[in-house]
Amino acid sequence: MIDYRDSKSDRARAVPGSFPPELVVQIKALACELPATRGLPLSRFSCADIVREAQQCGIVAQISDTTVWRWLDEDAIRPWQHRVWIFPRDPDFEPKAGRILDLYAKRWEGQRLRWDEFVLSTDEKTSIQARVRTHPTLPPRPQRAARVEHEYERAGAWAYLAALDVHRAKLFGRCEPSTGIEPFGRLVDQVMTQPPYCDARRVFWIMDNGSSHRGQPCVRRLTQAYPNLVPVHGPVHASWLNQIEIYFSILQRKVLTPNDFSCLAEVEDRLLRFQEYFESMATPFDWRFTRKDLAKLTTKMADQPSALRLVA
Repeated sequence: MIDYRDSKSDRARAVPGSFPPELVVQIKALACELPATRGLPLSRFSCADIVREAQQCGIVAQISDTTVWRWLDEDAIRPWQHRVWIFPRDPDFEPKAGRILDLYAKRWEGQRLRWDEFVLSTDEKTSIQARVRTHPTLPPRPQRAARVEHEYERAGAWAYLAALDVHRAKLFGRCEPSTGIEPFGRLVDQVMTQPPYCDARRVFWIMDNGSSHRGQPCVRRLTQAYPNLVPVHGPVHASWLNQIEIYFSILQRKVLTPNDFSCLAEVEDRLLRFQEYFESMATPFDWRFTRKDLAKLTTKMADQPSALRLVA
């Protein structure tokens, strides 16, 4: 066992004090191993686990968790980390995604959109509960954050359906008891019966493949009701292409966290009033992912091993 107990620590260097580079390499190699290969009942190592294992197998006599964390954090590639993702499996991923990116750039089938053509992004945010806390929320105090009671009673839930005019930063939304074809139809009516959309040459609706607006039956239903409406379905598992999801993330942070409401009507009032508040200062989202970026992404996906494509 190598004894580095007298080593000094220098936070500005990748190899602090007198720790030799060979030790850093050994620690990183240990971090890259699966714990199961060492007979440990763990899914992954923590810094404390790495320190403990390094000491038990004789790599080092003493080292701090902080030093190990710093060495691992400075690496460009970190095999000891992971994130969950969904590999795009839509065989028409690139053409479907490309159409949406063209619309964000105010183009359709190679032509510039006219002044009387609009692009809307739409989706539903499901099961927004009214959580009535069993004890009132306590205000913040010096050195203490506000306290929100963990236990609550459910006072019902809304499905929030919304559409965003991506080039005008204009929002339309409504609360419904549930999602479905009819609730989504009411959102479409809400938008398409008012100017400028009722008089527009074309109104493009970007949407995912949820059951409320899936496939050709949805296309027929919407175009029969509004001949100037053009449904544009994105690829499967590609909600990140839909700009309404950006608004939903803002809504979640600013309106629904923490979820502390007195009744379901208060939830609806807050959601709809936030639309007006957001519009009063909003500008169109600065969307920068382009066709060129899409081409790079699809090339990268094509280079992945076939086994990874099937498993992911």
